[in-house]
Parts: sequence; structure tokens; C-alpha cells
Amino acid sequence: MRFYGISILMLFISSAIVAQEPSPTFVTVPHVATSAVGEVRVVPDRATIFVGVESRAPTAAAASASNARQLRAVMEALRSLGITPAQMSTSEYSVYPEQVFEPDKGDRTARIVGYVVRNTLRVEVRQIEQIGALLDAALSKGANAINSLQFTSSNADSARREALSLAVSRAEADALAIARAGGGCLGEVIELTTQDGYRPIFMEKSLARGAAQDATPITPGELTVTVQVTGRWKLDRRPAQACPSRR
Repeated sequence: MRFYGISILMLFISSAIVAQEPSPTFVTVPHVATSAVGEVRVVPDRATIFVGVESRAPTAAAASASNARQLRAVMEALRSLGITPAQMSTSEYSVYPEQVFEPDKGDRTARIVGYVVRNTLRVEVRQIEQIGALLDAALSKGANAINSLQFTSSNADSARREALSLAVSRAEADALAIARAGGGCLGEVIELTTQDGYRPIFMEKSLARGAAQDATPITPGELTVTVQVTGRWKLDRRPAQACPSRR
């Protein structure tokens, strides 16, 4: 029992010593913080098309069978133009009843008059000069909706790095101007953070079957890769003439 009491006493003394230790203090280094944006435009060389086939029939089975025949014809037409199976995938498939409600005809509730099947095919296009021909081929074989057309670029990564370099250079130039205006020198970088955005071009269009009588013209335009950089640099308190030269 005696040793137990000594252990308790030592525990209280140790806790008291820890409680009396001063908490660490954080010293804020004088610094300059700026943000800047870098933008690079690139010409798209890739595209994603969402080709839809919608079918209606008195029964769900009949609508599904009709839809399958149309979609197979669409896929075969795309394959004949060089689109491989790996470039096509199903992005949406739905079956739902088509209902009408006509109180003047004695309807008390909605009644089912048929079924609708929708099947949307995602198509990755690696040669954007083919887009017009691909759309025309799909529409001629039974597609009745082009739900979306999205342009992208295989050079987006290199464009992003170029935009990062531009943003950092602009942020540093602004920080240098602030430091000199405040009578000091810009020191070494403390921190750099980034937020970037890639803005693909979307074209939304819904087309009825047989609507494309002439070759469909497609103009991709340009993509914009945008990067925002926030940086912090040390602020040295010395005369401007004593500041080291910067690249």
C-alpha cells in the first residue's frame, strides 16, 4: 500500500509539471501573398458523342426488341467508319411506361398506352474531322437523338503545365511590385497552391431521325485551360537598392 501511494503522488506531480509548461508560440514571418491566373488555349483533337435511340411499342418487350435492332444498326454504321468496339459503351438504358390521362374520355387515373425504351451510346472519337460523317451515319441508321457532343484535347496536361508557369510568373511579378512599393525586397517563396479548371466545349443538340439531309458541319473552336495560383513570399526589410536581382 505504501508504494501505491507513492505512485499516485508521483503522477500528480508529473501532471502539475506538464500543466505549467508554456505552450509553443508561432511567429508569423513577414510575407507578401498574391494570386494570379494563367490561361492557355488549345485546339481540340478528341470528342465524345452521346448517340441516343428511343423506341416506342405497345409492350415493353416489343419496344426493347425494336430498340436493340436500331442500336445494332447504328453501331455497325459507326464501325464501318473506323470506330472500334473499345470506343463505344452504353451510358444510359431505361424502360418506362408511356401514360395518358384524359378525363373527358372517362379516365379516372392515368392509363398505359405503350412503353418507351431509351438506349444511349457513348462514342469516343479520336479524329474530330470524322464527327460530321459519324453523326450522319448514326442518324441514317436509326439514332434519333444526339444528347451531347463534347470536345477535349490530348494535350490538356501540357497545356495545364504551361498555364501553371504563367500563373506563377504573374503571381511572383505582383508580389515583387508589392514588396518594392512597400520599401522592401521579395525573399524566397514560402508556399504555392493551385486551383485549376479544364473547360471542355459542349454542344447540346437533339435531332429527329432523318433530319440530317446534308453533311453535318461541326466546328470545334478552342478549349481553355485555366489555372489559379496563390503564393506567399518572404518580405525582407531592407532598402530597395540592396535587393538582389531576380530572374
